[in-house]
Amino acid sequence: MSILRAYVLPHPPLAVPGVGRGDENKIQATLAAFDEVAKEIAEIVPETIIFITPHNVVYSDYFHISPGKGAKGDFSRFNAPDVRLEAEYNTGLADEIEHLAVAIGLPAGRQGERDSKLDHGVMVPMWFINRRYTNYRALRISPSGMDASEHYRFGKCIAEAAESVGCKTVLVASGDLSHKLSADGPYGFVPEGTVFDNLLTTALSKADFLSVFTIPDDLREQAAECGYNSVMIMAGCLDRQRVDPKLYSYECPFGVGYAVAGFVPIEPDESRNFLEQYSMLALSEARERQSFEDTYQAIARQSLEHTVKNGGKLPLPGDLPDEMLINKAGAFVSLHKNGRLRGCVGTIAPTTKNIASEIIQNAVSAGLHDNRFEPVTASELPLLTYKVDILSAPEVIGSPKQLDVKRYGVIVSSGHKRGLLLPNLNGIDTVEEQIAIARQKAGISENADVKLERFEVTRHE
Repeated sequence: MSILRAYVLPHPPLAVPGVGRGDENKIQATLAAFDEVAKEIAEIVPETIIFITPHNVVYSDYFHISPGKGAKGDFSRFNAPDVRLEAEYNTGLADEIEHLAVAIGLPAGRQGERDSKLDHGVMVPMWFINRRYTNYRALRISPSGMDASEHYRFGKCIAEAAESVGCKTVLVASGDLSHKLSADGPYGFVPEGTVFDNLLTTALSKADFLSVFTIPDDLREQAAECGYNSVMIMAGCLDRQRVDPKLYSYECPFGVGYAVAGFVPIEPDESRNFLEQYSMLALSEARERQSFEDTYQAIARQSLEHTVKNGGKLPLPGDLPDEMLINKAGAFVSLHKNGRLRGCVGTIAPTTKNIASEIIQNAVSAGLHDNRFEPVTASELPLLTYKVDILSAPEVIGSPKQLDVKRYGVIVSSGHKRGLLLPNLNGIDTVEEQIAIARQKAGISENADVKLERFEVTRHE
């Protein structure tokens, strides 16, 4: 096993004395844990340290490995330009990681670099490590916007690559926990922040990576964390390994959660195949949700499955209720996989002969033609759940006061630009937010005059 140790480390710039200028004294537990980790790394003398950082360029569908022979960086952004660091990259290991990822269909590589300078997600942990040990090469890798399973699979590639090239490696999963733990902190307070941090730190203390897998995406978003995907890559590096876990510290004096955790691989353990366990769990949950589908959701699912498996368009079933065959309406179809949006396409007004045909058409578009996502594959179909929103006819209104973010969706128009937002969406609590997002989707500036329309939906989920 060439992954000698794996660590979860935070990256508060103020932990570095040249940046903190005394404020670092308020996170003594974190500083002590950093130093303990640095001593351990010095004792095992790794050839390479891989830093997974969320603060380099992050692509929605691509794992970015920093290119070149090395990089430099400093803390100019944090008013400490004299604090500088540099790293030499292990290009051979980078080659092997890229090769193995691409071989299993994971998009990864060294294209698309936007800033070659080291970011603070790397430099903060590196500053503490370098006080104890410097005789190593590095790699800087970004997580992606893909789901937890893909991050875990990529972590498995990293471990396999380290083994293949015979490189003694330490992996650092850089990331902070919730940024919303204090009302007087810079990001404010939400209760979900504490819930997220408790779930993650408990799981890390036990190396219970299945529990990390099952943390809901909406909880992560509400907590405003930046370390989850780094942790999932780290977990993949330790696939099928019994490990000795240690939670060195956790504190949040500035309203941001800082956790330091470490994992020592002990021996192979086939029972720790968390990706397979999670896949089985996700499939079971999807089947349970599908058992509660109504006719609207069922026809959306049948439509996409038919097109993906057989090509062509699903013939209109003959046993549908009259309301779906007689009435016309705009319809939005949303797909979710493991709780995450996987595609959403809809029509504001009817474009087909009836509601059933509208759903059949839009389900295929949501699965195969939403340009935010790759087309749905046959292997994903069993994991998908469907939501169908049937829209009432839009009604022109004269004022935002006639909107209700829970009851009405909104259409914002200016010239040929038109943006729509459905009602009752998680995280959108005010009419102002609703209108602003609809403007943004349409590319309408915040100062432009707009026509407002409202509509109601019948939601099937």
